[in-house]
Amino acid sequence: MARAIRAPAGLAGATDFIAIDVETANNDPGSICQVGFARFAGGALVDNWAWLIHPQTWFSSHNTAIHGIRAADVAGAPSWDDVYDEIAVLLAGRIVVSHTAFDVTATARACARYDRPLLGAQWLDSARVARRAFAQFARRGWGLASLSEYLAIEFDHHDAGEDARAAGLVVLAAVEASGRSVADWLTDAHRPLREFA
Repeated sequence: MARAIRAPAGLAGATDFIAIDVETANNDPGSICQVGFARFAGGALVDNWAWLIHPQTWFSSHNTAIHGIRAADVAGAPSWDDVYDEIAVLLAGRIVVSHTAFDVTATARACARYDRPLLGAQWLDSARVARRAFAQFARRGWGLASLSEYLAIEFDHHDAGEDARAAGLVVLAAVEASGRSVADWLTDAHRPLREFA
């Protein structure tokens, strides 16, 4: 169960964060085959990119049908172990947005697979934020596609870079709608929904 966390010192009013999304090769959350990032500063998107990752495991036809990534596409790509150090430095001590806890679980499983430490980030779930910032999403329909449609965010769903960008834009929209900062949402996203009715 998620627990409320206090915003780290020095982040009050912060607007800078990185959004992350992963796609997986199969039903194992640690089978990351693509990771995407979107960096936001001063309330705006400043960078957006994605890397293919060799999951060193099999691809299910179900997952490939969702994201279109095949084993052949990642044949020359680095493994999670190969890119871990770069990702760990990028995210260390930062507010990192993911849409639902899936990406947190996936990165944790990938780290465990290679005996690497968990990523040292302050995780913020954009779905939890949206459920509290936008009343119509409190009980249902808080998927990235439905939120993006409501907020007029155009994106190519199930591409990790695009999904990361969309998740970050959802958080920016919630900040604007609620008047709460990104750092405020680190705590407020864990408050009961009834407090936002």
